[in-house]
Amino acid sequence: MQVEHVEDENRFVVRLDDEEAELSYLRAGPRVIDIQHTYVPEDERGHGVAEALATAAFDFARERGYRVVPTCPFVRRWLETHPDEAKLVDAPYAKRLEDRPRP
Repeated sequence: MQVEHVEDENRFVVRLDDEEAELSYLRAGPRVIDIQHTYVPEDERGHGVAEALATAAFDFARERGYRVVPTCPFVRRWLETHPDEAKLVDAPYAKRLEDRPRP
């Protein structure tokens, strides 16, 4: 599966047959990206597309020395199973994650 970074649109894309899956972000500061939303068409869910998008976004942040704010609910859940990536989470947001009640 190939993930394309469309940097001028602040999104990562996987082109599917007739649709696109995407992860969109905003620049939240000079070296901070805020991952806002991940979308995968319903018939493509469960095939690792969202995982590939999140991985690409975190790879991008790491390569550029950026911090990440995970506003997207999928990315917040993804971080629970990828604790090594949590070191890229922006410090003020990371503190809020640590302080939240666990189920």
